[in-house]
Amino acid sequence: MSPLPPAYDRPPRTRLDALSAGYDGRTVLHQVTADIPESAVTSLVGANGSGKSTLLSAVAGVIRPTAGTVVHRGGAPAFVPQRGAVSDALPLTVRQTVAMARWRERGLWRRLTGRDHSTVDEALERLGITDLAGRQLGELSGGQRQRAFIAQGLAQRSDLLLLDEPCTGLDPGTRQSISRLLADLAADGTTVVQATHDLDSARSGDHCLLLRAGHLDAAGEPGAVLDGAPALLS
Repeated sequence: MSPLPPAYDRPPRTRLDALSAGYDGRTVLHQVTADIPESAVTSLVGANGSGKSTLLSAVAGVIRPTAGTVVHRGGAPAFVPQRGAVSDALPLTVRQTVAMARWRERGLWRRLTGRDHSTVDEALERLGITDLAGRQLGELSGGQRQRAFIAQGLAQRSDLLLLDEPCTGLDPGTRQSISRLLADLAADGTTVVQATHDLDSARSGDHCLLLRAGHLDAAGEPGAVLDGAPALLS
């Protein structure tokens, strides 16, 4: 298999054109224009309040833009919020947590099909947590819980996976493991967008968008974009 071209040479999976968005009449994101390359890991970096979560929510369709557009070349994205789609304090097993992705599509009053169960099995296997399927979320380590939530995202069967701070609160070794996992997903054809404060995770990706006070400050190869980022993130 031929290696993929650099992220800046790949077609956009999603295009943002003069995108503005916010909450309760307050604009958080201002006129952001950027491409998110397909089959790549794009990292959103910036200080608290810079608009990272707002951008993810707008791309996910959770909030509507107040101006501009989000154009997807593909189906609806899968969105994994910062603390996952469910609280890890609920009495849910890992398998039940992942299966929630299929209930969203199927509807609460329809039984999951054999294909739905196969999709859940595939997601558990892809994340390396098949052996944890019967355990409750509250029994797991932070890294194991995060893998369960990412598996839930994969079970939505989207080629665009949006993650809000997937490495927050994890130890360095687990952060590196998650970064390798995201790189593997991108190599297999999934477009990954992660909001992150972890510059090491951002540098390990293919593409980077740097936000400052709701504006796009820089975009491109992570090393070049992040040279001036530490001061912005402090």
